[in-house]
Amino acid sequence: MATLRDIRRRITSVTSTQQITRAMKLVSASKLRRAQERLLAARPYADAMGEVVADLAVRSPRALHPLLAERAGNRRLLLVVSGDRGLCGAFNSGILRRATELLRAARQEEVRLTLLLVGRKARDFFKRRGEAEVRSEHAGIFDKLAYSHAARIAREVTAAYVGDEVDRVDLLYNEFKSAATQRLVVEPLLPIRPAPASEEAPPADFEFEPSPEAVLASLLPRHVEVAVFHALMESFAAECGARMTAMDNATRNASEMIDLLTLQFNKARQERITNELLEIVSGAEALRQARD
Repeated sequence: MATLRDIRRRITSVTSTQQITRAMKLVSASKLRRAQERLLAARPYADAMGEVVADLAVRSPRALHPLLAERAGNRRLLLVVSGDRGLCGAFNSGILRRATELLRAARQEEVRLTLLLVGRKARDFFKRRGEAEVRSEHAGIFDKLAYSHAARIAREVTAAYVGDEVDRVDLLYNEFKSAATQRLVVEPLLPIRPAPASEEAPPADFEFEPSPEAVLASLLPRHVEVAVFHALMESFAAECGARMTAMDNATRNASEMIDLLTLQFNKARQERITNELLEIVSGAEALRQARD
């Protein structure tokens, strides 16, 4: 049975842990507020850019730009966006599990799937496993996430596609829904696909100035950069929300544990006092009987 000293040490330890989780919750809440504001401001631009480019792809021959060209090969590149840190619930494990499932499915279909990893968690996970072909790694960018990070990743992706090194590029990331909810998203990035045909809303007709080639050469790489940056912002906001929720749960669990340990401590102390009283009474009774 635990002694009073052991219980007191456990209470002190859990209290210290609770202070840490409470501080991490407050920090995550502050980061989430800024990340959410930034994300909500960027979403309309990213959505509008995607719609414009999809409409352009409908009106443009596929041969006008390499990023529009579709290939029938089996070389695929998967851009996996994870977090740099843990303590955020199932945020990272869900991404890594889905990436592993896609790798397994690719082997069964005899598809060569190469990974481009963003975040320390994905880098460390696949480095330990050593069973996936990793093209490059980008870790530590979420501390000061900037558009330049997305531009660098997008340039690498487009260079691989234009250079005929891969036939398809997909994005895997967590989409931010709320502080407690994230949604795993796997979406195609390259080649750029045209908007689906619709009888109710036919695609808009464009006039290109100075030329279709010049417009597409300027717009399509920018679209890839915006899509990657949008995915990074979604992932970072989702990570902050997941960590805030996880730390809030940990803080409440610590409070419950402290209450249970305090109750256990009081019971043990009461039992100890009772035993001491019984020893005193028994000793007094023994002395009385000895005098009689």
